[in-house]
Amino acid sequence: MGLMALISPTSTVRIYESEMLSGAEWSVKSRVELVGYFSLLPSGRRRWQGLQMEALGLRRGRKVMVAASPPAEDTTVVTEPLTKEDLVAYLFSGCKPKEQWRIGTEHEKFGFEVETLHPMSYEQIAALLNGIAERFDWDKVMEGDYVIGLKQGKQSISLEPGGQFELSGAPLETLHQTCAEVNSHLYQVKAVAEEVGIGFLGIGFQPKWALKDIPVMPKGRYEIMRNYMPKVGSMGLDMMFRTCTVQVNLDFSSESDMIRKFRAGLALQPIATAIFANSPFTGGKPNGFLSMRSHIWTDTDNNRTGMLPFVFNNNFGFEPYVEYALDVPMYFVYRKKKYIDCSGMSFRDFLHGKLPSLPGELPTLVDWENHLTTIFPEVRLKRYLEMRGADGGPWRRLCALPAFWVGLLYDELSLQNVLDMTADWTEEERQMLRRKVPVLGLKTLFRDGLLKHIAEDVLALAKDGLERRLCKESGFLKEVAEVVATGVTPAEKLLELYHGKWGSSVDPVFEELLY
Repeated sequence: MGLMALISPTSTVRIYESEMLSGAEWSVKSRVELVGYFSLLPSGRRRWQGLQMEALGLRRGRKVMVAASPPAEDTTVVTEPLTKEDLVAYLFSGCKPKEQWRIGTEHEKFGFEVETLHPMSYEQIAALLNGIAERFDWDKVMEGDYVIGLKQGKQSISLEPGGQFELSGAPLETLHQTCAEVNSHLYQVKAVAEEVGIGFLGIGFQPKWALKDIPVMPKGRYEIMRNYMPKVGSMGLDMMFRTCTVQVNLDFSSESDMIRKFRAGLALQPIATAIFANSPFTGGKPNGFLSMRSHIWTDTDNNRTGMLPFVFNNNFGFEPYVEYALDVPMYFVYRKKKYIDCSGMSFRDFLHGKLPSLPGELPTLVDWENHLTTIFPEVRLKRYLEMRGADGGPWRRLCALPAFWVGLLYDELSLQNVLDMTADWTEEERQMLRRKVPVLGLKTLFRDGLLKHIAEDVLALAKDGLERRLCKESGFLKEVAEVVATGVTPAEKLLELYHGKWGSSVDPVFEELLY
């Protein structure tokens, strides 16, 4: 087993075991990659914390059946109890030099029966996943006997609680690659779906069907969330079962770079919400919002959502975010291929072996990784930053959202201009935008004018930032340039159609926004 050189007190390393398994279960000898980092203890000793073993699974021929992700007890090496310093070091391990920055895009969409417009059942989804796996050589992700997703290289397809189909894209270098990935994914999905009468809708909120009409996916973590959500907010189940989003994941080079991008992302998230607002219908009628999806997050679970005012404090950094995350109530712990209900309990207690559901049990870094995915602010920190403010939409907008944020955050001049522009925005103003934009969009009043005027300046910065990348990517912003120029959001265009040629019926939206 060969070890890469350690270049800093906290370094991501890879250890390879090249002849790991033999026996009837494996058709070939496999190289398993264990990814993690060493942290420097006060004593000067180094501690290894494994994060994941890639290529886990049993090969049958050339297909891989992947266990439900991530099975913590199988994938983590723990030599000593975790400390808060380890959790901070985990976030530090996301720092990358600029030449290694990538763009990761995720988008969700609603599947529906073309004849009835009814949401897909799990059985239809399973048939679709199996068909994509067979035809396009994806590996299946299983939970028990249920197929719940697909994986191919660094891309994955997963199911949200109500069967929303999500592509989590690979980390890519350019927006051209990102858009090509989206197009390839939609081609594959449509090729299988059209044969069985299934279509996919690009919108931010289920426009027609009630909660009771939405199928429940057979995923253990969602059962725990479904039971917990009504205890902490009035719209958590709507969030789970009836919303779709598109988001982009972006890298940072250092703690200070993370802080700057986090602050810029939070300040401008309401502007992204306005530009991409695309969820004006509920139960077949206008709902009074341009982004119902965004509004739902205001009363889902305030312990884990929102605009995170502490990010703008002078002492903000990785450690304060860890302190925040330690007190965000947990959902679950994954052990022995089962999700154990820990809803409402504290990861801080878990760190000291005091979790009521698992007395004496200590967390692994995979537990921490899982916990970070259950926090839902408008910008989320993991080992990268996630921009989370936009409604799902048609495919051109799926390319425009990452273009918007890459132009702003991956160009130093544009980023600094954003920080200068928003430096004197108060917490009250940011919260006001968060509250009013889902209703008013770009017509929200801000200081002496409309939010539209701020959006014009921001879009110009994004375009300039993309042009300085010299990758000819600024064309991806054309889809949203008209929205900003006119101040008319996608949702307002849908409402105009609803009150006009659609004759007060929401059904035509399934054709209008069909992928």
